[in-house]
Amino acid sequence: MDEQKVSPPARILVTKIGLDGHDRGSRIVASYLRDAGMEVIYTPPWQSIDAVVNMTIQEDIELIGLSSLATDHLIVPELMQRLSSEGLDEIGVILGGIVPDNERLSLLEAGVNEIFGPGACREEIVASVHELVMQTRKARVINQEIDR
Repeated sequence: MDEQKVSPPARILVTKIGLDGHDRGSRIVASYLRDAGMEVIYTPPWQSIDAVVNMTIQEDIELIGLSSLATDHLIVPELMQRLSSEGLDEIGVILGGIVPDNERLSLLEAGVNEIFGPGACREEIVASVHELVMQTRKARVINQEIDR
């Protein structure tokens, strides 16, 4: 796992939006990411989209990990739109939990980078998060150069 560590440590927000209170999976994923050397900001369930966007800005988040077990993934496109409207298009977003096959494509089209279902292995999740954080960092450098 050492090859997945980056400096400075990746800043990850692990959260749940909507009304789903089942957070066992998100707690497990948060521990995977912490064990891989990432800084994880973990929230209790029932976060609003505005709260997630505000935390992303305030905490300088590089990737958002969402969990959905009770159809809360259906409001993820609204989160993606809010991130975009705030100029946070470069932030990686992953989703884990129960997502019906026929709803996956619309989430990916909305901007979700990866969707992990039950049984996804630690190594796969950590590698994906690492890669997405590196993409976020590259995009931020490019955006800073453009802004100059």
